[in-house]
Amino acid sequence: MPFYQSIKENTPSGKRTIEKLLLLKEALNEIPKKTLDETLLLATWNIRDFDKPAYGERSDEAIFYLAEIASRFDIIAIQEVYKDLRGLKRLCKVMGGYWKYITTDVTGGTRGNNERMTFLYDSRKVKFGGLAGEMVLPPVKAEDGTKVPAEQVWRTPFICGFKCGWSRFMLSSVHILWGSGKKNGGTEPEDRVAEIRKVAQFLKKRTKDKTAWSRNLILLGDFNIFTTEEDGTAFNELLDAGFDIPQELRTFATNAGRNRHYDQIAFKIQKDRLDWTGNCGVFDFFEHVYRVDEEKTYISEMGERYKKTSKGKARSAKQKTTYYKTHWRTHQMSDHLPMWVELKIDFSKRYLERKETSSV
Repeated sequence: MPFYQSIKENTPSGKRTIEKLLLLKEALNEIPKKTLDETLLLATWNIRDFDKPAYGERSDEAIFYLAEIASRFDIIAIQEVYKDLRGLKRLCKVMGGYWKYITTDVTGGTRGNNERMTFLYDSRKVKFGGLAGEMVLPPVKAEDGTKVPAEQVWRTPFICGFKCGWSRFMLSSVHILWGSGKKNGGTEPEDRVAEIRKVAQFLKKRTKDKTAWSRNLILLGDFNIFTTEEDGTAFNELLDAGFDIPQELRTFATNAGRNRHYDQIAFKIQKDRLDWTGNCGVFDFFEHVYRVDEEKTYISEMGERYKKTSKGKARSAKQKTTYYKTHWRTHQMSDHLPMWVELKIDFSKRYLERKETSSV
């Protein structure tokens, strides 16, 4: 449960924050309740430019909303954490001291965009297993048979090991490039598809390695996948590598416009070690906070950028709405929605049943 002491209830923004938090609490009840040792709530969330100063830092109001949502899960893979970690630290302060994080170093240059990838977890329940690393692709064979360095993924996937209940598992968080160039089937760039293929095939081999820290692996994050149809080239790369993505998860679009399947959670897990309960979803926070019909409420907070473009040209009413809807509010919350799954982590009954059978 987040800490609300710093909300200034006598100010307009404070009153609004309290009102909206109460609405969020009710809406978040669509997500199963946390349990102590029976289930694990896992989420992936690309929090847009968190907290890059391009549109100004997020308001305290937005941080409270982000914390309210994030605290409903046990562990969250977060993409687009900005290099100075200020936004993440503000979030953790509201969520409480038992929330811990493990993060990558900054990926610099135009490819990396000064981003980090982070796992945020409730340490009362989830334990870091000691495994943490950024994925490095091994050398590949050239046409002449010699080995040459592989072209690495733009933003290096982050792999960590965790323990919870009867389960130990590896999580691999990714932020696949947007891509450019020729489109495959008129939908997705070839370099994006190739990057997903590299990651999926590498991790496929890792789960077959008997010396791996765990052979339970969940690959999750922002894949920039347009469609989950069977003929969707990028999506098929995950399936071709043997990853399981339940049909229920495939139905959820995860961008704010609800028309793209950018974010995914894919499984390579062993029976009786980590199971999916059948519960999953995407939480659309824009149905409750920073709604489209609340544009006028935030005019003063948006400042001059709401009225004029960066070149000083006055915005039309339509352009102002576009700025609020697709730019400003998505830099307060995000342009991605959190995707979540509920996993079973208590196998004590099955264990005892097997022991009972073996004793006969």
